[in-house]
Amino acid sequence: MIFDDIFKAIGQLMDARFRRVLVLGIGLTVALLIAIYVFVLWLVALVAPETVTLPWIGEVSWVNDLISGASVLLLMVLSVFLMVPVASAFTSLFLDQVADAVEDRYYPTLPPVQQTNWLDGLSDSLRFMAVIVVANLLALIVYAVMAMTIVLAPFTPLVFWSLNGYLLGREYFQLVAIRRMDPTAARSLFRRNSGKIWFAGALMAIPLSVPLVNLLVPIVGAATFTHLFHRLAR
Repeated sequence: MIFDDIFKAIGQLMDARFRRVLVLGIGLTVALLIAIYVFVLWLVALVAPETVTLPWIGEVSWVNDLISGASVLLLMVLSVFLMVPVASAFTSLFLDQVADAVEDRYYPTLPPVQQTNWLDGLSDSLRFMAVIVVANLLALIVYAVMAMTIVLAPFTPLVFWSLNGYLLGREYFQLVAIRRMDPTAARSLFRRNSGKIWFAGALMAIPLSVPLVNLLVPIVGAATFTHLFHRLAR
């Protein structure tokens, strides 16, 4: 049944509202990453010394350029891991548009959704972004340790999929559910079906490792969990 939800979501990718959310999510993510690059370079230029005097070598003037280059390289590596989680968080700002498109096509007899406060939605999205970014930054340490161990290295993708599967599953399900029920009922439904929700999230997390395809994950995930919620709510 979960695979049916995924296939329905993929089949609706050409929907105009899906495309709009995809462009907005990617655009905001790229803008955020560029802003971070600019801020880090400004901070390095402010803090790093223009020249350094080294024993037996004398005055060295390329230290600032070296630190700046290393900072940009580090941010580029981090962006590979953070691009999709951040895009997912931004997409959650526009989740209603994806869910509305799904419900208009597959569940046209549903009553109007509960109106939520815009600030509450923004707060939920920012919390989602903070949790998923911090969790993935901390996980980088685990990935690095596992990668240096021959026995554990092959299991690194499993840790990545499991972690992001849980995060995506929990957050997307909650964000979809509170459109149709109060938060207490949504949490109760999540607890009763946590295994199915984690499995669906893990299936969403697997394509995160595939360049370009991973950019579609937030949209497909939001649509999939809209279908999943309606099945479980019944």
